[in-house]
Amino acid sequence: MSAAPPVPPLRCDAAARQAIVREARRLGVPQDYGRRRALRIVREPDALVYIGPDVHDRPQWLAPPAARAWRRMAAAAEADGIVLQVVSAFRSAEYQLGILRRKLERGQTIDRILEVSAAPGYSEHHSGRVLDLTTPGYAALEEEFERSPAFAWLQRHAARYGFRLSYPRGNRHGIAYEPWHWCWHRSAAR
Repeated sequence: MSAAPPVPPLRCDAAARQAIVREARRLGVPQDYGRRRALRIVREPDALVYIGPDVHDRPQWLAPPAARAWRRMAAAAEADGIVLQVVSAFRSAEYQLGILRRKLERGQTIDRILEVSAAPGYSEHHSGRVLDLTTPGYAALEEEFERSPAFAWLQRHAARYGFRLSYPRGNRHGIAYEPWHWCWHRSAAR
Protein backbone atom coordinates (compact mmCIF):
# COMPACT_ATOMS: atom_id res chain seq x y z
CA MET A 1 0.00 0.00 0.00
CA SER A 2 1.40 3.41 -0.93
CA ALA A 3 1.85 6.22 1.54
CA ALA A 4 -0.82 8.88 1.87
CA PRO A 5 -0.18 12.07 -0.10
CA PRO A 6 0.77 15.19 1.85
CA VAL A 7 -2.04 16.78 3.82
CA PRO A 8 -3.47 19.85 2.08
CA PRO A 9 -2.58 23.10 3.83
CA LEU A 10 -5.19 24.31 6.30
CA ARG A 11 -5.90 28.00 6.80
CA CYS A 12 -7.93 27.83 9.97
CA ASP A 13 -7.49 31.37 11.21
CA ALA A 14 -10.28 33.93 11.10
CA ALA A 15 -8.19 36.47 9.17
CA ALA A 16 -7.61 34.02 6.30
CA ARG A 17 -11.31 33.11 6.17
CA GLN A 18 -12.33 36.77 6.12
CA ALA A 19 -9.84 37.56 3.33
CA ILE A 20 -11.38 34.81 1.19
CA VAL A 21 -14.91 36.06 1.91
CA ARG A 22 -13.83 39.62 0.96
CA GLU A 23 -12.40 38.35 -2.33
CA ALA A 24 -15.62 36.41 -3.02
CA ARG A 25 -17.59 39.61 -2.44
CA ARG A 26 -15.31 41.44 -4.85
CA LEU A 27 -16.21 38.75 -7.42
CA GLY A 28 -19.94 39.35 -6.89
CA VAL A 29 -21.07 37.29 -3.89
CA PRO A 30 -23.64 39.53 -2.16
CA GLN A 31 -22.64 41.16 1.14
CA ASP A 32 -25.67 39.60 2.86
CA TYR A 33 -25.19 36.15 1.27
CA GLY A 34 -24.82 34.28 4.57
CA ARG A 35 -27.86 35.89 6.14
CA ARG A 36 -30.07 35.46 3.06
CA ARG A 37 -29.07 31.83 2.63
CA ALA A 38 -29.08 30.95 6.35
CA LEU A 39 -25.44 29.87 6.03
CA ARG A 40 -22.56 30.52 8.40
CA ILE A 41 -18.90 30.86 7.64
CA VAL A 42 -17.44 27.37 7.97
CA ARG A 43 -14.20 26.79 9.83
CA GLU A 44 -11.67 24.37 8.39
CA PRO A 45 -10.72 21.46 10.68
CA ASP A 46 -7.52 21.40 12.71
CA ALA A 47 -6.56 18.04 11.18
CA LEU A 48 -7.42 15.88 8.19
CA VAL A 49 -7.14 12.14 7.51
CA TYR A 50 -6.53 10.65 4.08
CA ILE A 51 -9.52 8.53 3.02
CA GLY A 52 -8.20 7.39 -0.36
CA PRO A 53 -8.65 8.56 -3.93
CA ASP A 54 -11.89 9.79 -5.43
CA VAL A 55 -13.42 8.56 -8.69
CA HIS A 56 -10.95 10.78 -10.59
CA ASP A 57 -7.96 9.38 -8.62
CA ARG A 58 -7.45 12.63 -6.68
CA PRO A 59 -6.55 12.31 -2.97
CA GLN A 60 -9.45 13.00 -0.60
CA TRP A 61 -9.46 14.01 3.06
CA LEU A 62 -11.88 14.22 5.98
CA ALA A 63 -11.69 15.38 9.58
CA PRO A 64 -10.76 12.37 11.77
CA PRO A 65 -14.20 11.61 13.29
CA ALA A 66 -15.92 11.96 9.90
CA ALA A 67 -13.27 9.72 8.32
CA ARG A 68 -13.91 7.00 10.91
CA ALA A 69 -17.68 7.25 10.34
CA TRP A 70 -17.18 7.17 6.56
CA ARG A 71 -15.07 4.00 6.74
CA ARG A 72 -17.68 2.26 8.89
CA MET A 73 -20.51 3.38 6.60
CA ALA A 74 -18.69 2.38 3.39
CA ALA A 75 -17.90 -1.06 4.85
CA ALA A 76 -21.54 -1.56 5.90
CA ALA A 77 -22.75 -0.53 2.45
CA GLU A 78 -20.28 -2.91 0.82
CA ALA A 79 -21.49 -5.74 3.08
CA ASP A 80 -24.98 -5.00 1.71
CA GLY A 81 -23.72 -5.10 -1.89
CA ILE A 82 -23.64 -1.31 -2.31
CA VAL A 83 -20.58 0.50 -3.66
CA LEU A 84 -20.19 4.10 -2.45
CA GLN A 85 -17.58 6.13 -4.31
CA VAL A 86 -16.19 9.49 -3.24
CA VAL A 87 -16.41 12.32 -5.75
CA SER A 88 -15.27 15.06 -3.37
CA ALA A 89 -14.61 15.53 0.34
CA PHE A 90 -12.62 18.31 2.07
CA ARG A 91 -12.31 21.47 0.04
CA SER A 92 -10.51 24.50 1.40
CA ALA A 93 -12.13 27.92 1.19
CA GLU A 94 -9.28 28.93 -1.08
CA TYR A 95 -10.04 26.00 -3.42
CA GLN A 96 -13.74 26.97 -3.39
CA LEU A 97 -12.70 30.50 -4.39
CA GLY A 98 -10.87 28.97 -7.37
CA ILE A 99 -14.05 27.11 -8.37
CA LEU A 100 -15.97 30.40 -8.27
CA ARG A 101 -13.33 32.15 -10.40
CA ARG A 102 -13.27 29.36 -13.01
CA LYS A 103 -17.06 29.35 -13.34
CA LEU A 104 -17.10 33.15 -13.73
CA GLU A 105 -14.35 32.92 -16.37
CA ARG A 106 -16.52 30.40 -18.28
CA GLY A 107 -19.29 33.00 -18.38
CA GLN A 108 -21.61 31.70 -15.67
CA THR A 109 -23.46 34.34 -13.68
CA ILE A 110 -22.88 34.68 -9.95
CA ASP A 111 -26.56 33.92 -9.31
CA ARG A 112 -26.36 30.64 -11.26
CA ILE A 113 -23.11 29.66 -9.56
CA LEU A 114 -24.59 30.25 -6.09
CA GLU A 115 -27.58 28.03 -6.91
CA VAL A 116 -25.29 25.02 -7.27
CA SER A 117 -22.27 25.92 -5.12
CA ALA A 118 -21.96 27.55 -1.73
CA ALA A 119 -19.86 30.71 -1.73
CA PRO A 120 -16.23 30.45 -0.63
CA GLY A 121 -16.12 30.42 3.15
CA TYR A 122 -19.66 29.03 3.45
CA SER A 123 -19.29 25.54 1.95
CA GLU A 124 -19.78 22.53 4.22
CA HIS A 125 -16.85 20.99 2.34
CA HIS A 126 -14.55 23.34 4.30
CA SER A 127 -15.48 21.51 7.51
CA GLY A 128 -13.90 18.21 6.48
CA ARG A 129 -17.18 16.48 7.34
CA VAL A 130 -18.78 16.27 3.87
CA LEU A 131 -18.74 13.69 1.13
CA ASP A 132 -20.08 14.01 -2.38
CA LEU A 133 -20.86 10.41 -3.35
CA THR A 134 -21.69 8.38 -6.42
CA THR A 135 -21.92 4.71 -7.36
CA PRO A 136 -20.97 2.76 -10.49
CA GLY A 137 -23.37 3.27 -13.39
CA TYR A 138 -24.49 6.75 -12.32
CA ALA A 139 -23.03 10.10 -13.37
CA ALA A 140 -21.21 11.93 -10.60
CA LEU A 141 -22.89 15.02 -9.15
CA GLU A 142 -26.10 14.47 -11.07
CA GLU A 143 -29.65 14.23 -9.79
CA GLU A 144 -30.00 10.76 -11.31
CA PHE A 145 -28.07 9.50 -8.25
CA GLU A 146 -31.37 9.66 -6.34
CA ARG A 147 -32.60 6.71 -8.42
CA SER A 148 -29.64 4.52 -7.48
CA PRO A 149 -29.65 1.67 -4.98
CA ALA A 150 -26.80 3.54 -3.26
CA PHE A 151 -29.01 6.57 -2.58
CA ALA A 152 -31.80 4.33 -1.27
CA TRP A 153 -29.25 2.66 1.02
CA LEU A 154 -27.99 6.04 2.26
CA GLN A 155 -31.53 7.19 3.01
CA ARG A 156 -32.10 4.09 5.13
CA HIS A 157 -28.70 3.83 6.83
CA ALA A 158 -26.59 7.03 6.66
CA ALA A 159 -28.03 8.51 9.86
CA ARG A 160 -26.79 5.47 11.78
CA TYR A 161 -23.26 6.69 10.95
CA GLY A 162 -24.00 10.36 11.55
CA PHE A 163 -24.46 11.43 7.92
CA ARG A 164 -27.36 13.59 6.70
CA LEU A 165 -28.42 14.83 3.29
CA SER A 166 -27.59 18.54 3.40
CA TYR A 167 -29.53 19.89 0.45
CA PRO A 168 -32.88 18.15 -0.04
CA ARG A 169 -35.41 19.57 -2.48
CA GLY A 170 -36.64 23.00 -1.39
CA ASN A 171 -33.94 23.43 1.27
CA ARG A 172 -33.87 26.71 3.17
CA HIS A 173 -30.42 27.61 1.81
CA GLY A 174 -31.57 28.07 -1.78
CA ILE A 175 -29.00 25.56 -2.99
CA ALA A 176 -30.05 23.12 -5.70
CA TYR A 177 -31.08 19.62 -4.65
CA GLU A 178 -27.92 17.52 -4.17
CA PRO A 179 -28.74 13.86 -3.48
CA TRP A 180 -24.99 13.12 -3.49
CA HIS A 181 -23.99 15.61 -0.72
CA TRP A 182 -23.85 14.05 2.77
CA CYS A 183 -22.53 15.79 5.90
CA TRP A 184 -21.39 14.05 9.06
CA HIS A 185 -22.80 15.47 12.31
CA ARG A 186 -21.42 14.31 15.65
CA SER A 187 -24.86 14.69 17.26
CA ALA A 188 -26.47 12.49 14.59
CA ALA A 189 -24.10 9.54 15.02
CA ARG A 190 -25.72 6.58 16.74
